[in-house]
Amino acid sequence: MAKLRAALIGATGLAGQQFIAALKDHPYFELTGLAASPRSAGKTYGEALRTASGMTGWFVQEKLAPQVAAMKVVSGDALEARDYDLVFSAVEADVARELEPKLARDIPVFSAASAFRYEADVPLVIPPVNAAHAPLVREQQRRRGWKGFIVPSPNCTTTGLAVTLAPLAERFGVKAVIMTSLQAMSGAGRSPGVIGMDILDNVIPYIPKEEHKVEVETKKILGALDAAGSAITPHDVRVSCTCTRVNVLEGHTESVFVSLASKATVADVTQAMREWRGAEVANNLPSSPPAWIELFDDPFRPQPRLDRETHGGMATTVGRVREDGVLENGFKYVLVSHNTKMGAARGAILGAELLRAQGLLG
Repeated sequence: MAKLRAALIGATGLAGQQFIAALKDHPYFELTGLAASPRSAGKTYGEALRTASGMTGWFVQEKLAPQVAAMKVVSGDALEARDYDLVFSAVEADVARELEPKLARDIPVFSAASAFRYEADVPLVIPPVNAAHAPLVREQQRRRGWKGFIVPSPNCTTTGLAVTLAPLAERFGVKAVIMTSLQAMSGAGRSPGVIGMDILDNVIPYIPKEEHKVEVETKKILGALDAAGSAITPHDVRVSCTCTRVNVLEGHTESVFVSLASKATVADVTQAMREWRGAEVANNLPSSPPAWIELFDDPFRPQPRLDRETHGGMATTVGRVREDGVLENGFKYVLVSHNTKMGAARGAILGAELLRAQGLLG
């Protein structure tokens, strides 16, 4: 079967670069188009990355493929849907709100942007957690008269939290969650990003809109699609969080306190996480890790520098699972999740792989 032709908008940003790295030699998708801001249009991708100092601004670990560096970049609003089979989007929310619907009229759009996450007819997909929500795209097409659709990936902070809550919700039920995040600088992107002198020797105690995103998205992701496939009923879990920015390059760390609906022991909780495989359809996708959650017994793990790349940045690592004496049936743990891989680009590609496996791309 021929590979599907994929375009990428927002190609020069940090998330866009992660998309490019993840799509290299992909078995299903071939990157055939690159789009960015008008100032990059008409340049080769390599030229578009060049900074005023002459440095090539390629910031991911994987090498930039010469054939990608030689590709011409077009302006995002000049991208023609008829030339592609699907689009990956790594643009800011305000740009996404304008560009993504234009493309979705004709072809599927898989987005790392927040613009459409909260629409009633838009699934917010983490494949192992809620693959059953994906058919909501048919309702989206029906309501909007589109041939394509928009499937956003969740906020990067929500992703690791939702992955670790899923096995607990399935086995014990979850009533309430309190979470404090220590989020990597890369989550802010490079433009405008976080100014080095602000974050050095410091913790920024507030990230605009982040806490609301986590609280709303977690309930939607853990919710249930109705029998008609037309709406998602949010989970009734109560979520409260504080989101901070710390002097770490990649990998979000989160301290999680959860109140379970039924009694359990630490051994029960760790067993639930270790044994969890999530939705069967999500386990044989090209980007799927061998395990979605990896647990540590070492009380000094997980750490972002040591553990963010676990299974190619697609696994959530967990440690320090303990009982909590304040919450009813309370437990607490620490997680690390790769914010620009599973939490952004590779997570969005995983979503596209899922919908292909479910026969929803055609």
